[in-house]
Amino acid sequence: MRIISKVMILSLSIIVVLSGTTYSIFLESENHIKSATFVSKSFEVGPGKIASKALYDIEFPKGHIGVKSFDAELVDEDGKSVPLYETYLHHWFAIKYNENITMSRYIEQSHDISKGINYTRNDGACRGFLLPHYWGLGGESRGTSSNLPDPFAVEFGNPTNIPHGFKEKWLFDIMVIDTRGAYSRKGCTECRCDLLNLPKDFYNVTRDINDQPLSLNYKGGLFCCKDNLQCKLRKGFHGPTRKLSLRYKIRWVDWDEHQVPLKFYILDTTDRVRTNGSSTIHDCQAEYTIPRIGHGDSPHVKKANIPMKKGGYLIYGTSHMHTGVVNATLYGQDGRVLCTSTPKYGTGKEAGNERGYLVGMSGCYPKPGSVEIKDGEILTLETRYQNKFRTGAMGFFYIHLAEQLPNILKI
Repeated sequence: MRIISKVMILSLSIIVVLSGTTYSIFLESENHIKSATFVSKSFEVGPGKIASKALYDIEFPKGHIGVKSFDAELVDEDGKSVPLYETYLHHWFAIKYNENITMSRYIEQSHDISKGINYTRNDGACRGFLLPHYWGLGGESRGTSSNLPDPFAVEFGNPTNIPHGFKEKWLFDIMVIDTRGAYSRKGCTECRCDLLNLPKDFYNVTRDINDQPLSLNYKGGLFCCKDNLQCKLRKGFHGPTRKLSLRYKIRWVDWDEHQVPLKFYILDTTDRVRTNGSSTIHDCQAEYTIPRIGHGDSPHVKKANIPMKKGGYLIYGTSHMHTGVVNATLYGQDGRVLCTSTPKYGTGKEAGNERGYLVGMSGCYPKPGSVEIKDGEILTLETRYQNKFRTGAMGFFYIHLAEQLPNILKI
């Protein structure tokens, strides 16, 4: 666990605390595993609108626990699943932070989160504020598993890891794009800058991920999908606004000596690894543009060679990608395939099976102990997209590693 020094998260949204209500539905325990379904605070969208929000202090199981899965989807006011062709779920990320107990009342009343909060991040190596989340997907959420096999879990709420005077809390970083009536659904979901009502001085005042002036060649991505901006609509289209929420289900166990802790790493195919003396710097960019090259069908391939300071046994792996993905593969230093994550595309109209949209990514569950990543091993992440122009493409690989195995599972 590492502290994030900057009050900034991936979507670069203005951090706000939204008003509204949240509720939860507790279910009966299944064997030793507990389960609960929660619904986040609501937010409003209208045709073509971007909603990029940070929802603080979301409901989360209490106590010293081990999380087994975390799944989410977008729902309307009636609790019905919202299809991607109406409102596109670009991403949701669950981020952990510690809040100073003595400042809680002040933060609640003033909405000023600049004081009293320390953000903590996963075990991945991306620098600073980038990709700090522990769970997070996008349009593929409904069809991507996050289940961790017994006896493995991700540990949270350990009082020895929480600074004195602080309380462990969670937030959602979420971005959705309402594409009802959109002039170009595909263009809006890719955050094409020329389809959004950007301010006239946008390129003059916007800084990129490296805090440099945004290039005029930047054609689309997170920097153009700001909260409350409007994507171009078909002439004459009008539609109602509505309130949406993120419904999420968490499965967990009470932590005891029978649980095996997992480390969670996010690897980014845009990671421009470099060295500074004896230090390794992971210069992740989080997104990239895919140019169309010629007229062939060969996919666009992007690679990153990523050294792992600490290794372990691979227990589960999957990827977060966007529509147009062909696959994502993680290789060991010797070229062996550690995991390949493949897409599932929708064929219908119902939520979770939207025609032409990415609705799921496969995961890997190797036999525990059969796939080991050595300390210092250099992994290669390779992501493949269709040979079509695309902005704001992402290529994240998620891996859960066990540093030790229980004796019963050792090979």
